[in-house]
Amino acid sequence: MRVFEKVADTLVELGVTTVFGVIGSGNYEVTRALIERGARYVAARHEGGAASMADAFARLGDSVPAISLHQGCGLTNAITGMTEAAKSGSPMIVLTAEVAASAIHSNFKIEQDRLVESIGAVSLRITRESAARDIELAYRTAVTRRVPVVVNLPLDVQAAESTEQHSPSLPALPDAPAPAAADVTRIADLIQAAERPVIVAGRGARGAGPELRELAEAAGALVATSAVARGLFNGDPFSLDISGGFSTPLAARSIQEADLILSFGSALNMWTMRHGTLIGEHAKVVQIDIDPMAPGKHRPVDLGVVGDAAATAAALTAELRGRGLQREGYRTGQLRESIAREGRWNQVPFEDLSDGERIDPRALTIALNDMLDDDRVIAVDSGNFLGYPSAFLDIPDENGLAFSQAFQCVGLGLASAIGAAFAQPERLPVCGTGDGGALMAATELETVARLGIPMVVVVYNDAAYGAELHHFGESEQDLGFITFPDTDFAAIARGYGYTAVTVREKADLEPVRSWLEGPRDTPLLIDAKIARVESWWLAEAFKGH
Repeated sequence: MRVFEKVADTLVELGVTTVFGVIGSGNYEVTRALIERGARYVAARHEGGAASMADAFARLGDSVPAISLHQGCGLTNAITGMTEAAKSGSPMIVLTAEVAASAIHSNFKIEQDRLVESIGAVSLRITRESAARDIELAYRTAVTRRVPVVVNLPLDVQAAESTEQHSPSLPALPDAPAPAAADVTRIADLIQAAERPVIVAGRGARGAGPELRELAEAAGALVATSAVARGLFNGDPFSLDISGGFSTPLAARSIQEADLILSFGSALNMWTMRHGTLIGEHAKVVQIDIDPMAPGKHRPVDLGVVGDAAATAAALTAELRGRGLQREGYRTGQLRESIAREGRWNQVPFEDLSDGERIDPRALTIALNDMLDDDRVIAVDSGNFLGYPSAFLDIPDENGLAFSQAFQCVGLGLASAIGAAFAQPERLPVCGTGDGGALMAATELETVARLGIPMVVVVYNDAAYGAELHHFGESEQDLGFITFPDTDFAAIARGYGYTAVTVREKADLEPVRSWLEGPRDTPLLIDAKIARVESWWLAEAFKGH
């Protein structure tokens, strides 16, 4: 067996089912071997797109994805998407070819190790003697450290016969850590002393919704999530939805007035806590995470605890009930009514700036929210428009939003939507992107059409780099700098085989309804000519600049 075959065998045995990539001479054979062993291969049009697809799949899917790349330029093309994944804690295996050690003058030679490590990923290299062991170590590292792991595949090693004598036998992965009994007691004491506790759940709490709901009820706590965990508390009458820059006015006030904040798997960074302004002067802060380096990383906390979100919440509920504690706390009837009335952005009044030529992005998104399938998965790009699809579109649960914003890079949204579509294949995939991001990612429009993904792509088209426009202001000299001539995205999309519609007012959305009712045998692109509205969340974000 040659080494590339050993690599493919081991990855499939470990449960890698989906591979994203772009084929070159250096990664052709290992990719073909993965396909022959039953892995699903998703061909992107750009390696950066493949990386973003894998990132979204890692966030929302049920297995670790792989990326397959050519040596040198294939890796450099993928590096931005990989950086987002590294900063977001998305586990993935990146198979990248590498020139042979003797090929020191190859045009493809770069210091791949150094490049990969500079973005926070891990770099490994296979050998003839230990290829299967190397792959299993890469997989274990990706899962336990939640990072992309790059496996360098030197061309001469790939093609060589494997000399590995036996399959690796590494110990089973450990269970998620349970909290120490003393920590449970200390947190319970703080809860018992609090009058207005709030639970904030992040990505590390996904899957722990039932346990956190029980804890909130016992503690008398309101619940909220970071943007990446949105949907975790759907249907809870005391859910404030998102904590942070996307908070509604009601959510922001309620969190600011809390006297105890319990963070489960949330970084408590500047986004989730609005640069710390959501934490009241006298509030106690407890941060619970499986990563021992997480508590206190972004802000001081009163108590840091290492523990799995579900296990810690269950232990706390048992402790509170053992003490006979079951109270109203912050879950008052008055606040419940306020949340029902104004707890979501769709319910917050606004001045509609639609004028017949350009539609207000809030009015657009509220209308789309009422039209699109309830069972949906949303992926968003970055830009001034970001808050509208992220906060105004409902999602079914915590696996309904691919929020790739850790690197704040424009252009990742469309490819992320493709990865989300493969991770949640029973749901309607929806991509929210700006005109800048859509142009950067236009190459993957072909991928959506070629793969027959019934995706809705919403381009929030203000013909500008909206974030810079609202932050720095506009002058007569800005055309081509931060403002641009209008782009006809509907025409571009039709060229790729999409159904497309241009929207300037709500009446223009009727073809969307027709597409939703029809066979959905093409993707749909909505070129929404939006009014230039400064987003509330970006105003908050720029306070930290």
